[in-house]
Amino acid sequence: MRYAGTSSISANVGQGHSTLATPDGRFARTPLAEGCSPEHALDVDGPTAVFKSVSKLDTKSITGGVLLNQKMSPQILRSAENCEKLVMLLRTFFNRLHGYHVQYNVVARETLVDAQNNPDKHRDLIVRVAGYSAFFVGLSKETQDDIIERTEQTV
Repeated sequence: MRYAGTSSISANVGQGHSTLATPDGRFARTPLAEGCSPEHALDVDGPTAVFKSVSKLDTKSITGGVLLNQKMSPQILRSAENCEKLVMLLRTFFNRLHGYHVQYNVVARETLVDAQNNPDKHRDLIVRVAGYSAFFVGLSKETQDDIIERTEQTV
């Protein structure tokens, strides 16, 4: 029996090695988009557009998981106004658009790059990879690069 799913866990990196270029502009042998998340740098219309697109999936038929990763800078959550915007965005996604799942990395790109270059300074940095969390410095460089390249959303 086969089940539909968008949850590639972190296989998007390895599967990209054997995948030729795709019409969306992705180069050959580079990571695929993880789960139902948009291809890196192609989600240019913000998190609302991502949520609207993902909410069109027939999640009742996708029993293998609907994995959506989002990344934002901690700067965003430093104001009460932006925290309220995020709450409203999430409520809309789940209550009105009937979204299924979303997971966040709230970490600055600069922190991730510094952790990659200076792992001893960031041994305790935990990130959401794709369906699981892991210590960033323990991940392969390719998986680290994949997380670094995720679009950093704003609210």
